[in-house]
Amino acid sequence: MDRIKEKMNQLRLEAEESSGKVEELQAKVKLLEQETLTKEQEVTSLSHRNSVLEGEVEKLETKINELKKSADEGQGHGAQNEALARKIALLEEEAEVADKTLREANEKLRQTDVKAGHFERKVQALEAERDGWESKYEEMAKKYSTVQKELEDFQQEIGNI
Repeated sequence: MDRIKEKMNQLRLEAEESSGKVEELQAKVKLLEQETLTKEQEVTSLSHRNSVLEGEVEKLETKINELKKSADEGQGHGAQNEALARKIALLEEEAEVADKTLREANEKLRQTDVKAGHFERKVQALEAERDGWESKYEEMAKKYSTVQKELEDFQQEIGNI
């Protein structure tokens, strides 16, 4: 019986140890279940956050594509602006040349007007002189006619004598 008692004591001890281990393992299971639940909640939260971030990534990629397109257009506009700036510079040079030509033409026109005024006065003086000569010519023609007539009359008188 001692052996049986010993064995029983040993079995009791083993049962107590097993019972302690069971309690310990049950506590570990509860702890692991809690951790699992926490991890599942974390996974759900991270999945949701991942979905939100993926949406933001898509928005940002769209924005990047739009910005790249805008940058390309900006470079195109930059090239167009450079071409327009060169064209403006050329037109300004042409305008300066045209302005210089216009000033020269205006100066020549002014000089021509001065000369025209001078020649008009000269023409008026010559016309006045011509009118004077015409008057003298008419007077001389009248005198010549008169003298011619007197000569003819005188010749007739001499011829009659």
